Parts: sequence; C-alpha cells; structure tokens
Amino acid sequence: MAQKNEANCTLDREAGTFTLALGTWENTYPVADLDRWLAFYRSQREHFPKSLDTYDRTIALLEQAQARLQG
Repeated sequence: MAQKNEANCTLDREAGTFTLALGTWENTYPVADLDRWLAFYRSQREHFPKSLDTYDRTIALLEQAQARLQG
C-alpha cells in the first residue's frame, strides 16, 4: 500500500489490472476500465472547479499508465 501522501498507478499486464494508490487509499481495476476512470476524473475536475488541482495528480497518473499501455 502507498505511504501517506504518496500517489502512484501501477500496471499488472499479466492480470490485466491497474492499481491506483492515493495516499493511504488504493484500489485495483481492470485495464479495460482505465479510459472510463480517466474520463471520470477529468469530468470531476470540470464539474467542480472549486476543487482547484485536486484531481490533477490522479489524472496525470492515469494518463501515464495509459501511455505505458499504448507504448
């Protein structure tokens, strides 16, 4: 599990999953859902502008994971 304030997104190609870890929270999802989660967090940022940069790190992590899958 990630340390407090640590954030990362890891891929498990063999299992077909990615794990998003944000501070003390983490969850694992199917790689097939990565685009859906990326769209969700982008929409959260758009719909809740008062959140400022709250979603930026998560979006960046998911974009990096997406790039690794495509590259």
